[in-house]
Amino acid sequence: MSELRAKSAQMGAVVALVAILGCSLFVGRAKSFPPQHSVPAGEKEEIVRVAGEGGRRGGRIVIALKAEPKTLNPLTAADTPSREVISTMQGDLVHINRATQLTEPALAKSWKISPDGLQYTLTLRQGLKFSDGRPVDMEDVLFTFRVYLDEAVHATQRDLLIIDGKPITVRKVDAQTVVFQLAKPYGVGERMFDSWSILPRHLLETTYKEGKLAQSGALGTAANQWAGLGPFRLKEYVAGQRLVLERNPYYWKTDEQGNRLPYLDEIVFLFVPSADAQVLRFQSGETDMISRLGAENFSVLSRQARDYTMADAGPGLEYNFLFFNLNELGEKAPAEMVRKQGWFRSENFRQAVSLAIDREAIVRLVYQGRGAALWGPVTPGNPRWANAAIRYPGRSLDKSRQLLAGAGFRLTNDEIGGPKLVDAEGKPVEFSIITSSSNADRAKMAALIQDDLKQVGMRVQVVPLELRSLIDRVTQTKEYDTCVLGIASFDADPNSDLNVWLSSGGMHLWNPSQKHAATNWEAEIDRLMEQQLTATNTVERKKLYDRVQEILVEHHPMIFLASPDILVGAKKGIGNFHPAVLEPYVLWNVEQLYQRNGAENARR
Repeated sequence: MSELRAKSAQMGAVVALVAILGCSLFVGRAKSFPPQHSVPAGEKEEIVRVAGEGGRRGGRIVIALKAEPKTLNPLTAADTPSREVISTMQGDLVHINRATQLTEPALAKSWKISPDGLQYTLTLRQGLKFSDGRPVDMEDVLFTFRVYLDEAVHATQRDLLIIDGKPITVRKVDAQTVVFQLAKPYGVGERMFDSWSILPRHLLETTYKEGKLAQSGALGTAANQWAGLGPFRLKEYVAGQRLVLERNPYYWKTDEQGNRLPYLDEIVFLFVPSADAQVLRFQSGETDMISRLGAENFSVLSRQARDYTMADAGPGLEYNFLFFNLNELGEKAPAEMVRKQGWFRSENFRQAVSLAIDREAIVRLVYQGRGAALWGPVTPGNPRWANAAIRYPGRSLDKSRQLLAGAGFRLTNDEIGGPKLVDAEGKPVEFSIITSSSNADRAKMAALIQDDLKQVGMRVQVVPLELRSLIDRVTQTKEYDTCVLGIASFDADPNSDLNVWLSSGGMHLWNPSQKHAATNWEAEIDRLMEQQLTATNTVERKKLYDRVQEILVEHHPMIFLASPDILVGAKKGIGNFHPAVLEPYVLWNVEQLYQRNGAENARR
């Protein structure tokens, strides 16, 4: 997250929901595969030849994650560490290049779209193999989409396969050809096939039939029981410490000289929850790359840079926000929570909170100017989809107080003479903001919001939580008042956050997975998002999404705060280091990364 990802794995999202730390004391040493470096002779392979700087074979790269991944299962992954690891282990049919933001052939070597936009015919490459050496066939593709569409699996991306209320159907034509049938045209075109990990039927079908697929993919899974189509595969997991991936010898890409990728023998993910500890490990040479840096640490590293290169890749697609607990309360809900929800459900109250927050101070103090203030979800890194007609009011404590007074709140003085806001019943307006203890930027944002709201008489307590506890509260127990989180969209297209804006979406954070839209304006967002989903005219899609942004600004279900630049670094010995503004920022081209001094690093 960023940590929350609306991604529906595309979900942006992906959404960045944060990492969940593992608590097990179990130390799992995964069973290794025998070394294999080529495919059997005589088999026809349709390889992708990748342009770019040629590298050298060998060595490894070490990178720190803010938390232990929750899962290796692409069906259920919602946290950023899981998604980042999974992206190195899986392959998709059509890929969005994170640098160019254009589509390119991947597991599918070609595709055709019917004139009416309702049929997509994809042709699979020949000779593909999973990372355990088993051939890929069309049954794996059919199995994959059957699983993603199965409501019982609860796949995070499922919403993206429902068009006009009807699921996409998948039909095999022959051993290499598959047809996807849509109920209506899909506005994003072939981009829809990015980030759908093709699953190994030979390993997962039995688990699926037993109804246990959503629970599979634990980090302690034996290496020979998990396979994908990415450049790396599982080698070793040590709980609470590290996850080691090794080179996939069956990977389907080569460089321009015909050398099989990836170049690296291993990639090691260390679990380092403290941002400052990550910096220390990078400075000491224990890690080779660092990503998702805060501005303060970026400045420190930039001043000291000798053996490493620091890069500000510019505005990204991450948006940070404050949201309120608007979940439906049961009959046994505490009276205090019922009272607080009375405040939170008032649009005047939410707008007053928004007007009291000094976003420019957040950019200045949290990001040291390397970011942008936000009043909506579209960041400066995505100018194509921003609604330029929206005029944001800016901070105004006077207007905030006026809105609160109009909603029945009044200001009194507390014991030490400061302003104290009370509701119509004379109860003081006090609530908490939970945020991730491992994300220094969001902790600072919460503290600044606490100070801003004090100026309109609200008493706010900031509660930093370990990520697993935070996610459990937001998604499971619903025991929180407000929360500061962030979403980093996987793509600039609005559909990457579909699971956030649809009232039925699992990442619709202010009241997730509604059976029916709770309000008229949420129903309007549903209608607009579904219309833009099937509109093939970009101008029409833009008009519809502009209206979605207007509704979000009018009703403030989420109070958008700020967006950071993408700040990263790497040792100077890392070849092909080209950070992007789309996730994963430094690992999007992991198959081409290499150690210029491969022999030395191989001995580390």
